[in-house]
Order: sequence, then structure tokens, then C-alpha cells
Amino acid sequence: MPFTLATWNINSVRLRAGLVERLLREEAPDILCLQECKSPVDLIPTEGFAALGYSWMVARGQKGYNGVAILSRLPLQDAGHIDWCAKGDARHVAARLENGVVIHNCYVPAGGDVPDREVNDKFGHKLDFIAEMRDRFRGERPQRAILVGDLNIAPRPDDVWNHRQLLKIVSHTPVETDGLNEACAEGGWVDITRQDIPEGQLYSWWSYRARDWDAADKGRRLDHVWASQDIAGAGHGSRILRPVRGWEQPSDHAPVLATFDLAV
Repeated sequence: MPFTLATWNINSVRLRAGLVERLLREEAPDILCLQECKSPVDLIPTEGFAALGYSWMVARGQKGYNGVAILSRLPLQDAGHIDWCAKGDARHVAARLENGVVIHNCYVPAGGDVPDREVNDKFGHKLDFIAEMRDRFRGERPQRAILVGDLNIAPRPDDVWNHRQLLKIVSHTPVETDGLNEACAEGGWVDITRQDIPEGQLYSWWSYRARDWDAADKGRRLDHVWASQDIAGAGHGSRILRPVRGWEQPSDHAPVLATFDLAV
């Protein structure tokens, strides 16, 4: 029996709990990975999710900042977390399904506005985070694993609305895209979304700053679904739910989904 997984930067799970419930009702993914929950774990509004059949959750939280959670209607176990850059941030959590597949939910730092680590500590943090991912994957090549989340980098020219104009904009600078691609390669990860949709412009994020985000369509693909090589062939059915960006009081990200033909 296959399972469907979704990833979504929700930009406050408490503020947008109703949107999470709507997604669970309308799309019914088996697993939903949320980033930027901005809530301590004990204040995540799990009752509404459980009422819809999502009785399992693993999460790491912080008050008003960061935070990652994995909601599931399939049994899962907490598989720990990594304290990237030793900052104590709630930017990663892992869960193990009964079939042994481990799901990693990551929230990479956005990096601020200036792509220069000498004047912008946030950008330096982002580069260090990606470098640490690369080094860890080099030493511990993942197997039977799925990595999802807001990685805050659009790696390909067709992952942004204008490649040339964004080469000096944080999320698409060469040092970021090269770093993410290297981390992906070191881990033997396969970009499932682009495996399924290899050509064409593809976005999962549209800025709040745009007066009419839909008409302007100046998007970036910041949200990703990767799988280790041993199970990547089981991934299919990728899609980005662009209409969700137009829901009332939305996140600036849209959910990204993929299905895996792996028995659970």
C-alpha cells in the first residue's frame, strides 16, 4: 500500500491550524511535515488534527520561532533530531515508519537579505548549516530515508521566476545552490519533485510583498522532497498545491506532495 507525504512551511501552526485541517480534509496525505511552526510542542493544536485521523506526531518546538512537526495517520516513532550548527534551534526532527523508512523534516535558515557572511551573520549561519548537512551525508550516506522541508534554496535556473535577476538574491546565489546540490549529491539523495517534473518553471513560494502574487508569479521553489537512492524509484505523483497560497490568511509557501509505493 503506497503512502502520500506532504511538506509545508505553515508560518505559525497555531495561527493557521484551520488551514492545516483544511489541507488534511481536502488532500488527506498520510503524512504532513510542517516547518516554521513557531510554537512549543505542548501548544501545537493537535486535537483538531487527531479528530481527522492524524493521531501520531513527532515535533520539536520553540516559542515564536522555527519549529518542525510531522503529523501522521500512520504509526511512527520519534527518531530523534540533529542540532545543526549547535545553536539549539528547532530545525530538524525525524520519524521512523513501521516499514523502517525514516523521514527527516528540515527547516534551513532563510539567510537574511544580504548574501555576504562578512556583514550578515544570518547568511553565514545558512552556509554553515548546508555545509554541515553535506559533511554529515558524506559520512553517513542515508538509506531508506526521505528528507523534506523548507530548504530555503531554489537550486535550478527554472526554480525561480528569473534566473539572471536572482543570482545575487539570497536563496538563489551560486554559493547557496552549489552548496545544496553538493549536499544532495554527497547523500545520494534524489530530488523527487524534479524526478517527476523534470522540465519547466516550478515554484512553491511567493512573497507576501507582491500586491498580486498570482498575477506577478515571481515565485521560487524553496520546498523539497528528496529520497535516498535505494527508494527513489518508488517515488511518483509529485505536485505543488499552488491554489493553497491563495487561501485566506495563507502561508507564503504552498504544500509539496509526493507518493511512495512502499508498503507500510
